[in-house]
Amino acid sequence: MTLRPASAGLRRTVQVVNAQGLHARPCHAIVSKALGFQSDLRIRSRNREVNGKSILELMTLSAGPGTELELSARGPDAEALLSAVELLFQGCFGEERFERG
Repeated sequence: MTLRPASAGLRRTVQVVNAQGLHARPCHAIVSKALGFQSDLRIRSRNREVNGKSILELMTLSAGPGTELELSARGPDAEALLSAVELLFQGCFGEERFERG
């Protein structure tokens, strides 16, 4: 998890650590959390970037366990938004943690 300023706002890197990756429930959790903030949220996986406030766009990332994602936020509460979403990832969205075997 890295926080760095960028011309487009703030950015952080997180890793998908829940065993089933970003399926519908974690995507819903991200969107629900993000909609409580004014700032825009973008999420990048490999060469694809999507709107972090759209469940359909998030699901197209097909981010499985171990995938690194870059979160970026721009707006008046960007830092708080990134912190809140990062906590969701750290908590595995309340699911089982992915363990490399």
